[in-house]
Amino acid sequence: MTWTITPEPTDSPTAGALWRAYYTEVSDRWYLLHHGRTTEPAELEREIAADPGTDLTLLLLARHEGTPAGMAGIRLTDPATAELTRVFLLPRLRGSGGAARLVTAAEQAARDLGATRMILDTRSDLTEARALYARLGYEETPPHNTAPYADHWFTKPLA
Repeated sequence: MTWTITPEPTDSPTAGALWRAYYTEVSDRWYLLHHGRTTEPAELEREIAADPGTDLTLLLLARHEGTPAGMAGIRLTDPATAELTRVFLLPRLRGSGGAARLVTAAEQAARDLGATRMILDTRSDLTEARALYARLGYEETPPHNTAPYADHWFTKPLA
């Protein structure tokens, strides 16, 4: 399988489509778990519009066989710390090694930006994400933010 991972403008149509797919999945999972329903269209549109990704330092786009397949965002929180966010791989490609490639590329990009550690947060119901991060050497830590949907916080030294 051929994977390529390259920087992508956050406002590109491809980035927007992947952001929509990511947000729809994580939002629907949360609403199903807590309210027994999927996200209402107006809720989805409001939340997607509220977080366009303009605060990201870098967005990486993964392509599989030339087709957009996933993304990972990096936000520098200080000169030495990068936050990993928006890690997403299309469901049909999960289990193919693409997510690990994407996170590894994000780590290298963070190093290139001068970061010496990567932090992230995730939710309890995103068990696949937590397993991926643990497999890639991330350790669970006390909270580093007060994000409303964060249940687990991780860090990994990049040096």
